Amino acid sequence: MTLNQLQYFQTVARLQHYRQAAEVLNISQPSLSRAMAALEEELGVLLFEKEGRGIALTKYGRMFLEYTDRILDEYEAAVYKMKQLSNSGGRIDIGYVFPLANYYIPHTVRSFLNLPENKNVTFSFNQHHTAHIIQAIKNDHYDVGFCSYVDNEPDLEFIPIIKQEMVLIVPKEHPLASQESASLQELTHCPVIGYDRFSGLGDYTSRLYRRLGIKPNIICECPDENAIMAMVSENFGIALTANVDILTSPNIRILKLSDINLSHLVYMAYLKNRYQIPAVKRFIAFMKEKAVM
Repeated sequence: MTLNQLQYFQTVARLQHYRQAAEVLNISQPSLSRAMAALEEELGVLLFEKEGRGIALTKYGRMFLEYTDRILDEYEAAVYKMKQLSNSGGRIDIGYVFPLANYYIPHTVRSFLNLPENKNVTFSFNQHHTAHIIQAIKNDHYDVGFCSYVDNEPDLEFIPIIKQEMVLIVPKEHPLASQESASLQELTHCPVIGYDRFSGLGDYTSRLYRRLGIKPNIICECPDENAIMAMVSENFGIALTANVDILTSPNIRILKLSDINLSHLVYMAYLKNRYQIPAVKRFIAFMKEKAVM
């Protein structure tokens, strides 16, 4: 069974006349008759029966026409969608780490969509840890991810887009709260709220502590800065975090590091050699213009 046979059958069924259908389809009547005979033989049922000078659908022909209409409607919708994807439209599936959800991603995507050439583009938004985002990109679930850098991923391109300063946050009643800055070594003197060890920043801070020989007393691990800020606000401890826009609680103080300059890079990641629709290519190019280096 071919798509042409289904289109021929639909036309014959609607006109109920082989000669008229052949003229509409721009093929010869014998060719059309042979195509319908072959379709009936393949299906094992009679689709048409003679009725006067014309033909009429059998009970089984009417049943098959319902399926044919649905199949051809879906075919036309698929063709339309693919043509739209090949031009200005399409959906871009992105994943991003939690700290970017409050402002960066909504603001950046809206700026992209405000460009006239992107008015027909839509997005799906997904928040996860870096490990999940990387796997989803490799599995073709996301077109683009915003996350930490991951070693040993040769199929992925990583473009640095955000440079986040690392700071200490302390409760407003903490002895350090009156200072503008503090040493990283303070993490060894107080209970510490840390990042989830499976997150990008969790891995970053763990490697940092090992490199500097710091052994913080981590009493709790949290998935993002919002959760860390909530724990610090209630005086459970202090934290080393990225200085992101959600650190706005009146119950914390943000202190710069006095003995070391630390920053964490957030990257845009995507598969290097995978086909991309034009909308995805435009989005990647748009983001590269915003890259920090």
